[in-house]
Amino acid sequence: MRRYGKNPDEDDIRVRPNRKGNRPRTNIRPKHEDASEGMVLTVDRGRLTCLVEDRTVTAMKARELGRKAAVVGDRVMIVGDLSGDKDTLARIVRIQERSSVLRRTADDDDPFERVIVANADQLAIVTALADPEPRPRMIDRCLVAAYDAGLSPLLVLTKSDLAPADDLLEMYGTLGVPHVVTSREELYGGGAAERVRAHLDGKVTAFVGHSGVGKTTLVNALVPEDRRRVTGHVNAVTGRGRHTTTSALALPLASSNGGWVIDTPGVRSFGLHHVDPSRVILAFPDLVPGTENCPRACSHDEPDCALDAWVEQGHADPARLYSLRRLLATRERHEGD
Repeated sequence: MRRYGKNPDEDDIRVRPNRKGNRPRTNIRPKHEDASEGMVLTVDRGRLTCLVEDRTVTAMKARELGRKAAVVGDRVMIVGDLSGDKDTLARIVRIQERSSVLRRTADDDDPFERVIVANADQLAIVTALADPEPRPRMIDRCLVAAYDAGLSPLLVLTKSDLAPADDLLEMYGTLGVPHVVTSREELYGGGAAERVRAHLDGKVTAFVGHSGVGKTTLVNALVPEDRRRVTGHVNAVTGRGRHTTTSALALPLASSNGGWVIDTPGVRSFGLHHVDPSRVILAFPDLVPGTENCPRACSHDEPDCALDAWVEQGHADPARLYSLRRLLATRERHEGD
C-alpha cells in the first residue's frame, strides 16, 4: 500500500478515469482526533440517538465505516454538530471494541445474524407465569444465547398473581440462575421494581421476552419519567391499549452505582443458527459434569451418551435433558439440510 508524507503532491493523487466531475481521491483517511465518545441509545431508520456527555445527539454512520453497523449499547466516536439541537446531524466515525455481543437469528435455519445489543453485562429473561403461558423452550434458548455471548442471565417471572411460580422455579432451580418473581399489583407502588433493581445496579442489562409478558411495563417501572427524558422520545407504537417497543432502547437506571436498562422488542422466536452446537451444553450447567464420561464428539443424543446415566442417578432433572436434546435436535435438522 502506498504511504504518503505530511504534504502529498499531485503524484500521490489517484483519479478515477472516464468519469466526469470526479474529485481527486486519496488513500489518506482523517484520524478524527477531535472526535467525542458517545453511547448509542436507539437506532431508527439509519438515524442513531447517542448520549454524548449529558446531551442526546442525532447521528448517522460515516461512509468510511462501510457495512459495519452500530447497535444499541455501542461505544462510538462522533464528530460534527454535537449540540443536540433540533435538525442537527453528527457522524459516527468509529465503533469502539465491544466487550460482548448478544445475537440471534429469526429461526434456526436463518443464516442472517441480528445483533441485538452490544456491551451488555447481563440478560434479563422476562417470562409471564400466565397470560401468556410460560415457554420454557424460549427460556432455554435465551440462556444459550446469554452464555454464548458471555452474559450473566437473570430470570424475571411476572404476573405471579395469576399463577404460582413454583413449577418453573423448580425446573430451573439447579441452574443457579438468579430470579425475581413479580406481580402486576406490586409493579407500581410495590417492591417488585426494587427487587429487580437490586440485580441491575451498576450493570448494563438487556431485557428480552416475547410480547405480552410485561417486559416494557417492568422497564417503565424501573426507569421513571425524568430518567427517560435523557433519550428524548420513545420509539413505540400503541395498539388496542398495548404499549409495544419497536426498537431496542437504552435507558439510564437510577441507582447508587448507575447502570443501564435496554428494552428490546418482543420476539416470537429466538434462533440459534449462529451458536456452535457444541456450546449449547453451556446453557445447562447442571448437565455439564455428566458429559465427562461421554465419548469423543458426543452429540449428547446417542446410545453411548453418559447423560442418561447422569440423570438416572438423580443428578439432574430429566426435563432438563429433554430440553437440551430438543435444542440439539433442532440444530441437527438444520445441519442436515
